[in-house]
Amino acid sequence: MRHPQTRQPHPPDDAVRTADRLHSAAIHLLRRLRAEDVGTGLSGPRLSALSVIVFGGPVSLTGLAAAEQVRPPTMTRLVGELERLGLVERLAHPDDRRAQRIRATAKGKRLLEEGRTRRVTRLARAIAQLRPAQRGLLREAAELLERLARA
Repeated sequence: MRHPQTRQPHPPDDAVRTADRLHSAAIHLLRRLRAEDVGTGLSGPRLSALSVIVFGGPVSLTGLAAAEQVRPPTMTRLVGELERLGLVERLAHPDDRRAQRIRATAKGKRLLEEGRTRRVTRLARAIAQLRPAQRGLLREAAELLERLARA
C-alpha cells in the first residue's frame, strides 16, 4: 500500500536565499579545506571510503558502496587498495562466514585523524583572524547547523 505524500509548503523566500548561500559557502569551504588532504597521500575517493569505515565502524562492502554511491565492483577495488596500504582489514561476518566486514586498522584511523586535525587547524587559523564577536556568531551558527543536520 502506497502512502500519499504530504505536500510540504514552499519555504519562504528568505529561507530559500539563506539555504542557497549556506549550500554554496559549505561547498567552497570544504573545497578549500580539502587542500589539506594532500598530506594523507590518498585520493578523494579512498579518503572518503576510509572515513565511512573509520566513523561508521565495521561495514559490509555493499553497505560501503551504498554509502559512497558507487557500484560494488568499484568499491571492491577501492577497498583492495586501502587493504594493500594497511589502512583497512577484512573480517569474517560473525553470522555469515561468506560475508565480510571492512574495518579500519590503527594505521587507517591515525591517518584519518591526522588529516582531520590538519583541516580543523587550517579552519581554526582562519577563524582566529575574526573579531571576537564574529567568532561568537560562528559558534552560534555551528550549533544551528548541527541542529539542522540532525533534523
